[in-house]
Amino acid sequence: MPDIAPCPECNSDYPYPSGALMICPECAYEWNPDEVEETGLIVKDANGNRLQDGDSVTVIKNLPVKGAPKPIKSGTKVKNIRLTDGDHNISCKIDGFGSMSLKSEFVKKA
Repeated sequence: MPDIAPCPECNSDYPYPSGALMICPECAYEWNPDEVEETGLIVKDANGNRLQDGDSVTVIKNLPVKGAPKPIKSGTKVKNIRLTDGDHNISCKIDGFGSMSLKSEFVKKA
């Protein structure tokens, strides 16, 4: 019997095939194993484009920074981003500001 991936809903180790679908006996979830998206951190920009580590993004709105005399201007290009968990899901370095965390809803992929 081939290795069967656990249930994407409840992580049960007992799903079974039923035609083209897989069924979990513990939570009754049904899914097509060919359509399961890879697990992991998925971050999208303001336009819905998927971001990855190392991408470059452009800020789409002036962003005030606590303790700084001026905001991050709209149109500022940020290179080599890193994706993180949490509310501010982009970690980066911005020239003139240093290390910074940004929300993905305020950037677009460059």
